[in-house]
Amino acid sequence: MKLKSLLLILLSFALLNGYAQQTPAAYSVKGIVSDSASRKPADYITVSLKNAAKQVVRTLATKEDGKFAFDKLNAGKYTVTIISVEYVPKVLSVDLTDNTKQVADLGTVLISPKVNQLAAVVVVADKPIIKQEVDKISYDLQADPESKSNTVLDMMRKVPLISVDAEDNILLKGQAGYKILINGKPSSMMERDAKNILKSMPASTIQSIEVITNPPAKYDSEGIAGIINIITNKKVDNGYNASLNASHRFPVGGPGVGGSFSFKQGKFGMSGFGGANASHSPATRASIVRTTTGSTSTSLSQNNGRESDNQSGYFGTELSYEIDSLNLISAQFNVNGNNSDGLSSQNSLLNNSGGIMQTYDLANVNNGHGRGLDGALNYQLGFKKNKARLLTFSYRYFEFNNEQQSSLGVSNRLNYATPDYRQFNESKASEQTFQIDYVHPVKKLNIEAGVKGILRKNNSDFQYLAFNSGNSLFELDPSRTNNFNNSQNVFGAYNSYQYNLKNWGFKAGVRIEETVIDADFISTASSVKQDYFNVTPSINVNRTFKDRSSLNVAYSLRIQRPGIYQLNPFVDRSNPSFETTGNPNLRPSVGNDFRINYNKSKKVSFNASFRVNWIKTMIMPTSAFDPATNITRSSFGNTGKALAYGADFNVNYPVNKVWSLSANGRLIHGQVRGLVNNVEIRNSGLMYGGSVSTTYRLEKGWRLGGNAYLNGPNLSIQGTSNAYIATSLSANKDIVKDKLSFSASVNNPFSKYRTNRVESFGPNFTQTDNNQTYFRGVSTSLNYRFGKLKEAIKKNKRGISNDDVSNGG
Repeated sequence: MKLKSLLLILLSFALLNGYAQQTPAAYSVKGIVSDSASRKPADYITVSLKNAAKQVVRTLATKEDGKFAFDKLNAGKYTVTIISVEYVPKVLSVDLTDNTKQVADLGTVLISPKVNQLAAVVVVADKPIIKQEVDKISYDLQADPESKSNTVLDMMRKVPLISVDAEDNILLKGQAGYKILINGKPSSMMERDAKNILKSMPASTIQSIEVITNPPAKYDSEGIAGIINIITNKKVDNGYNASLNASHRFPVGGPGVGGSFSFKQGKFGMSGFGGANASHSPATRASIVRTTTGSTSTSLSQNNGRESDNQSGYFGTELSYEIDSLNLISAQFNVNGNNSDGLSSQNSLLNNSGGIMQTYDLANVNNGHGRGLDGALNYQLGFKKNKARLLTFSYRYFEFNNEQQSSLGVSNRLNYATPDYRQFNESKASEQTFQIDYVHPVKKLNIEAGVKGILRKNNSDFQYLAFNSGNSLFELDPSRTNNFNNSQNVFGAYNSYQYNLKNWGFKAGVRIEETVIDADFISTASSVKQDYFNVTPSINVNRTFKDRSSLNVAYSLRIQRPGIYQLNPFVDRSNPSFETTGNPNLRPSVGNDFRINYNKSKKVSFNASFRVNWIKTMIMPTSAFDPATNITRSSFGNTGKALAYGADFNVNYPVNKVWSLSANGRLIHGQVRGLVNNVEIRNSGLMYGGSVSTTYRLEKGWRLGGNAYLNGPNLSIQGTSNAYIATSLSANKDIVKDKLSFSASVNNPFSKYRTNRVESFGPNFTQTDNNQTYFRGVSTSLNYRFGKLKEAIKKNKRGISNDDVSNGG
């Protein structure tokens, strides 16, 4: 019995000994990360552990006391990598092969702050959605799952500082004076029909949207509110990749397709994007109520119905050829077009104290079409001694045209003698641009300089034809017809400097521009000549702190030149009681922009800014009532001054690995005053808005999203619009990971219609406009990506960017 017990003990000991020899030791690595300058612990710093095969085994973030630890590791040799956007990366080797030393204590690991403090500060962790840089904010659409089912215009509602009103008009910092660029360059599609193109463009083909809040001197002085830059998906490597998107939106909208592609082989690279959309807007109602005062007070009531069909298409491409390491040629080409057909009806009733003055019914059949194209060629020269030195020569040609036709018939007349009539208007714009840019870095100082010339032509040919009951023909009315030509030449030069210290970054510059305008009214043998000179300085100061926060102070002076829509003297009489026209005598507005921005990035990321804008000789739409004709006439004038001050904020909170929350908000108080019919008008009010978004990742590739938007009133010199709340829910599913996905969303499921109300006033009238729009909508989308790439394409670092004429009115 004793022998058996002894044998059992020996056998158990042998088994335990053998098991211990086969079981790997439980090794661990730990340490503390600290700032090399302040010697304080660095929290929320990314620490990665790689094995001998350079594969990432573990990743974590340091705690608030800077500590980190990797436990339960197998024996072997490892590499510890410490990474942060604010510090220089650090790599440490760790040997875990000694059985007598199972804990590798790295002690205090010092990391050094990066010298270049103008680099982007990441606002969101886990693939950032928003980045704050010294002079811009960037929103990464590809990091937002809702981009798979939404249009670019839908996604703009989530971008800080951008708002979209009930009529799909885009506002930047609450203002309409801005410029939209594609990949840092102007595009005819954004000049001619920006909001309709963006409504048809799938967001899945766009990489990011940048809001350049304080454009540096290298940009043209135009754009009082700033610049919106849309970056397309064009990461090109040796090989190719592509994406396709098919979508449908209803009841307003329709089917659409879009896509992007990238290709590179050796020294040649090419990328592009394009799409097409067919949209139907079912019938909706609208109304206008106008009350006038004076010796004979009147009341006008109009009820309208309208519906329309639209088709649009666009295509853009970029090409690049690297001759050698110092010589690069690139080119761009964009083309777009659209057609629209509409039908509207109107009942008009005009009363005074004595009863009915006038009544009629109006039927309007209208259609329009347009096209635009632009192309550019760039040559970039580098230097052997310093490859950061660059000399770039650029040329660009750009043109677009729009045609409008309306056929109006009047019935059920009472005291209304104007015969049936037709309106035709064809407007064209073209320009040529020549530009030279030079970049010269000297140690910590970076110098930029350039010269530029823009030769621009605008013209308009509009005709008014009245029905002659005697011969049953529509005959030209010379008194309401005109042919207008406008040439605008802009010559500019700039010089800017950027200097970086340890925790400070400075960027300042100045731009000078001379503008020469010559406008001819061919039909009336009259002309307008203008010549003006502008000096526009800009300065940005950036300070970073040890707690991963930064403070930015910026000032810039901007101008807003009038565009063809504001200059065009064509008189739109599609509503006989309201006439709208441009003003060829307009001069540019001059605006000052001052901004303070604070950013802090940890687990909860926060970005806030305070800004003040003041504008003189403001280009403003004005309306005046003529009691002799009972017509309200609207045009543009340089009669206004405006002051706006407010605050913006953005918060992003990754609750956990599968759930995230974000919020945007703005609060602006605006004051505006100007002359209308030689009477001073003043208006002021609070403008506000915000959004809350959330995403949640489920298993098996599902992702859910929800959004709520609050859009407050918009302020103009003669009125305000009403506020509204919008909601949306979305879901998308990765059918084949990183290849094929399906998305669906519903907007405003609880409200079929929304009424956009604008209340306006003048020296002798008040008016309320109500426009009904479809609010509830459903969209579906299918996205497919394919291809394989290896190496990034080279692109010109400088090129033409004509942002001297604003998009807003």
